[in-house]
Amino acid sequence: MQLVVGRIGKPHGVRGEVTVEVRTDEPEARFAPGTVLRTEPGAMPPPVSPRSELGAADEPGVPFRVPAELTIEEARFHQGRVLIAFAGIPDRNTAEALRGTLLVVDSADVTPPEDPEEFHDHQLVGLAVVTPTGERLGEVARIDHAPSSDLLVLRRPEGRTALIPFVRAIVPEVDLAGGRVIVDPPAGLLDL
Repeated sequence: MQLVVGRIGKPHGVRGEVTVEVRTDEPEARFAPGTVLRTEPGAMPPPVSPRSELGAADEPGVPFRVPAELTIEEARFHQGRVLIAFAGIPDRNTAEALRGTLLVVDSADVTPPEDPEEFHDHQLVGLAVVTPTGERLGEVARIDHAPSSDLLVLRRPEGRTALIPFVRAIVPEVDLAGGRVIVDPPAGLLDL
C-alpha cells in the first residue's frame, strides 16, 4: 500500500527548490538528503517545457514528465515549511512542473510505532468497527486529523459516514490482530 508523505507545492526561488506540504509525523527522517521518494502513479502536472536531466523535453512545447522517483538532494525548514531540492530539478520552471505531485512510500518500508497506543493511518483503514457487545457499526474509511483530536471516518453499512473522535473514552480498544476497532459511542453520535 502506498502512503502519502507529502505534496509538492509551489517553487521557492530560482534554483529548483519546492515547498512540500508535510503529511508525515517524521519529516526530518522522511525528507533526509539521499532519500528516494516515489511519486503518485499517474501524477501529471500541467504541461510545461523545462529542460532538465529528468524527463527533459527535446523541443519546446513537449511536456515535462514527472519521474517515477525523486531523490532528495537537500531539505531545510524555512518559516514553518519544508523546502526540498530534488536531484535533476535545476530551475524554477522544472520545479513548477512538479506542483501538486504526491510523494509516497510503501507501507512495508514504514516501521510500526513502538508505543502500543499509537497507530499509522494505514493500519486502521479497513478495520471493522464494532460496539463492546459485538454489534457491527461499519468499517474505518479513513482518518481525519482535526486540530483537537483525530477522527475515525466510519463507513456505515447503509452508505452514510459518521465521525468518531479517536479518544480512549469512545474508542477503548484497537485490535489490529483481530481486524477490529471497538467503539462505545455516546447516544446520538452516529446520528449526526
